[in-house]
Amino acid sequence: MSSLKPHAAYSGQVMPRGSRTWAPLYRHPGLRSPPSFTGAAAKATAPSLADLLRQDQLRVDHIHWRLSESEGGVGVPMGSVKEPVRFGVAYLHDQPVIRVRLGSEYKSSEQQSSPGVVQTVVLDTASDVPWVQCAPCPAPPCHRQADSTYDPARSGTYAAVPCGSPACEQLGRLYAGGCANGQCQYRVPFPNSNRSSSSGTYGADFLAVGPDSGITFKFGCSHGESDDQGGSSSSNSDNTTAGVMALGGGPESLVSQAAANYGNAFSYCIPAATERRQPGFFVLGGAPPSSAYVATPMLRYQRVRTFYRVCLQGIAVNGQLLNVSPSVFAAGAVLDSRTAVTRLPPTAYGALSEAFRGWMAAYTAAPPKAGLDTCYDFGGAFFVAPPRVELVLERGNVLELDRSGVLFHNCLAFAPNSDDRMPGILGNVQQQTMEVLYDVAGGAVGFRRGAC
Repeated sequence: MSSLKPHAAYSGQVMPRGSRTWAPLYRHPGLRSPPSFTGAAAKATAPSLADLLRQDQLRVDHIHWRLSESEGGVGVPMGSVKEPVRFGVAYLHDQPVIRVRLGSEYKSSEQQSSPGVVQTVVLDTASDVPWVQCAPCPAPPCHRQADSTYDPARSGTYAAVPCGSPACEQLGRLYAGGCANGQCQYRVPFPNSNRSSSSGTYGADFLAVGPDSGITFKFGCSHGESDDQGGSSSSNSDNTTAGVMALGGGPESLVSQAAANYGNAFSYCIPAATERRQPGFFVLGGAPPSSAYVATPMLRYQRVRTFYRVCLQGIAVNGQLLNVSPSVFAAGAVLDSRTAVTRLPPTAYGALSEAFRGWMAAYTAAPPKAGLDTCYDFGGAFFVAPPRVELVLERGNVLELDRSGVLFHNCLAFAPNSDDRMPGILGNVQQQTMEVLYDVAGGAVGFRRGAC
């Protein structure tokens, strides 16, 4: 467990006091990558802004598509929701990652025993089934990863989930992958493509989150990533993580599996992209939001339990409320740890962009960048001070965004949906530097500013 213990540099605000189930959270593969990212991972080429925003939009399209398919359109005509196109395993950069330990009796290639193998996984609040790459897993079809690949054959505590068992049946139509040699199989469509997936055996092993906690954990053991035609989808991947830690509302997620041990709650704090001094944190479990948080009710969809959402009622710029009816925000906003730029109803976005331009008149406007249309050239500017942006939540609670969550690559860090009736998506750029607490059991979301 020693490799999961907090480093002395993680002291102060970053370390949540009184929690046994916390782990440092990093941005991958950005400025604060974990120390495990070396070699090929350290040399990974960052995508262009255009590529990043294209991947971001594919993920947004996937969320909207799932909701329109399963929730009777959630008020959106089916023709206005784009079916996501195949884009391989295009992982977004600067996503939140943590390190966990998988297996409690694990033999290395030298036959030395160790308490499991460390895996770096992406935190995903919009998926249900956790998975990691498992040996044998040649690249391709698997993607390269920085950590040693988890090998179930070397773990004395690994067990495949039997076909017909309650855990296998729980995967349901969306995630079931059939049966092979009496072992349950899973299939997880990637969030930015409905034709590419991770698939393999659904198994169980000991999982440690932090130095002093652990549970028996069910997850997908992936031996390859492919598209529907059976081909490898790893050629487009620059990801070096071991897999995905699903935190969605489905029964298969880490949160649901750990609820009996740690309570049905979790929180995280994503550091600003420019923060070089210390990482953020992830906490499994937690108490309901206190007075230190800006709290708001957690909304859930009836059929798709995966997503968590909140109700926006307005947006203010430098204390001035935009002239937008609360009815424009009726579809709510899905919280997503992997979408970068927040999506708004086009009516709300137009009003925000206009107000923002007014407050930024002293700076030189620049041409649009990919999907961002309110951009600036700050060359020669001694100091950049964007206006204060606040989100008005249900019950009138006001959440002020950190200044680092207002601009993205010198552009307003928001984008419009194609229809006012589509749900908004609160992305990780706006969430950074604040603790976001998901009290699933209590039906509430809390935001605590300046947490990391």
